[in-house]
Amino acid sequence: MTELPIDQVRTLLAVVDEGTFDAAAAALHVTPSAVSQRIKTLEQRTGRVLLMRTKPVRPTESGQVVVRFARQLAALEREAQTELGIAAGAGPARLPIAVNADTLATWFLPALTRVPQSPPVCFDLHREDEAHTAALLREGQVMAAVTSSAEPVAGCMVRPLGRARYLAVASPRFAERHLSTGPLERCLPDAPVMVFDRRDELQDRFVRSLTPDGSGASRIRHYVPTSEGFCDAVAAGLGWGLVPEPQTEPLLRSGALTELAPGRRVDVPLYWQQWKLDVPALALVAETIAAAAAESLHTGD
Repeated sequence: MTELPIDQVRTLLAVVDEGTFDAAAAALHVTPSAVSQRIKTLEQRTGRVLLMRTKPVRPTESGQVVVRFARQLAALEREAQTELGIAAGAGPARLPIAVNADTLATWFLPALTRVPQSPPVCFDLHREDEAHTAALLREGQVMAAVTSSAEPVAGCMVRPLGRARYLAVASPRFAERHLSTGPLERCLPDAPVMVFDRRDELQDRFVRSLTPDGSGASRIRHYVPTSEGFCDAVAAGLGWGLVPEPQTEPLLRSGALTELAPGRRVDVPLYWQQWKLDVPALALVAETIAAAAAESLHTGD
């Protein structure tokens, strides 16, 4: 039976986390040649290529299996040290979590401040679209994720958090200029639109829900890949967009934004997925996040 030597497994994880062989060597306090040799030996033992030598490096499908094992092993080792009372020199527990930008910009960070820090926990947040955070779980990059997928990743458990609500909004000046010449369903498909990134389909889905022919949003689209910047761009009049309800509320009250279709909101269901590991720190974070989500997100019908 082929064994997976712990030092080689840890080295693979360090390379993936640090992004390069040189950075992993610095983190492990060994030479880059030692890191390269350990990875080469591990690949020979498994008979598979485990890393794509890109910048930053990426685990292959086989490498993802080893990365998940390495991260789980590190978490369990940390908990064992804590229970034995020998964790003082091991450093704080590290929890990599994938979170979408809008969640990160609204309720997630305040929720993390509620997590007790005795013993201390370090959060390693990975920003990713909610439709793609599950991929980071599969790759072993993170131990937990806020995702829009109710289907659990293999080896993970899932729990519903609630629904994030988005409102279609624009600045009053923009609405007057682009959306006042006819019904919204006729004007909106031609109006300049804000889009988070090239995987963001929220605005297109909203327009298709309005138009009989199912056409999407305008081809005049501005990409702003930050939640705060997206909201600021809409308020500045660069385009219309779907903005998280918590971000719109003060701007609607002040008159900086106007709602384009009152009563016609877009709800995105969110779920918490995490590895099935008996790690108290991870369980504590999960309970804290669930409680904060119950206060911040919409639930029920």
